Amino acid sequence: MIWRSKAPFRLGLAGGGTDVSPYCDLYGGAILNVTVSLYAHAHIERQSAPEVVFYSVDQMKTLKFPVGEAAPLEKGLDLQAGLYNRLLKDGVLDNRGFRLTTSMDVPAGSGLGTSSTLMVAMLKAFTEMYNIPYGEYDLAHKAYEIERLDLQLAGGRQDQYAATFGGVNFMEFYKDDKVIVNPLRIKMEYLNEPENNILLYFTSTNRSSSEIIKKQQLNVSSNNLSSIKAMDQLKEQSRMMKEAILKGQLNAIGEILDFGFEQKKRMAENISNSLIDEIYDAAKKSGATGGKISGAGGGGFMFFYCPGTSKYQVIEKLKQFGGEVRNYNFTPLGARSWKINEIIQ
Repeated sequence: MIWRSKAPFRLGLAGGGTDVSPYCDLYGGAILNVTVSLYAHAHIERQSAPEVVFYSVDQMKTLKFPVGEAAPLEKGLDLQAGLYNRLLKDGVLDNRGFRLTTSMDVPAGSGLGTSSTLMVAMLKAFTEMYNIPYGEYDLAHKAYEIERLDLQLAGGRQDQYAATFGGVNFMEFYKDDKVIVNPLRIKMEYLNEPENNILLYFTSTNRSSSEIIKKQQLNVSSNNLSSIKAMDQLKEQSRMMKEAILKGQLNAIGEILDFGFEQKKRMAENISNSLIDEIYDAAKKSGATGGKISGAGGGGFMFFYCPGTSKYQVIEKLKQFGGEVRNYNFTPLGARSWKINEIIQ
């Protein structure tokens, strides 16, 4: 028997960073995001030997250990180990061996919620394998707990919920880990245009988001008024973006992104840098009306709103920076899993 799953990565269109504690605990957070046709994948198959094997295609790393023992935390496979150890603690696992293989369509640390999306994909595969009756909120919250509480990885809450629910969602974040996901009912013509116009660009740089997020958290806990005001503005930006998309005011999307990027840079140091600023300026001079760095910042993916036919000029201009334009589609579906009885030749 083989169990498979996949979960989509997301573009955070507005409000990014307001889902991070302690800001959302104190003031409430709001984010608008959309999932895209780039995925984290998990694949589980039984082993005849009484051992557990983790293999990461992206990290090119393998970890083996006996069934029933706690998985050692090893760099590059810490998410797999954290998930296994939580399921072991919860009494979900049996005493039979298995091999867990994971892969992603984008590089780790690239700003599309890679670690959280991979966690959701893996957990979804195990729910299929062991018939765990998780609803969408259960799945997302469990993934959040493993990352943020068990593994103590810094980050927010949107990624687990985006990967689980899929589609275009306006999300609200409150104290005590309360999250409300509001799926948006949007006319297809209002979605087709942003899907066409949002240019996704990988800067060919990676970063660790944890240090940026820790600085953001410190700014809030130390009552840095400039940083807190920037997050307030980003929360308002998410409402502006929701209204623009629902009403079909599509020409405003670029301006709203631009407004948000300026606020985001005030949240913490190192969200932007000279390369990111140079790429952003070049895109705007070539016709983009706005954009942002994806995720916590510091590197990875950027995206730009390019109305009309301006994306072709923007693509040409960005070639000088050595990055890569990535094709995608919006996807309405969140994490999925299935099983097969034998390998299909």
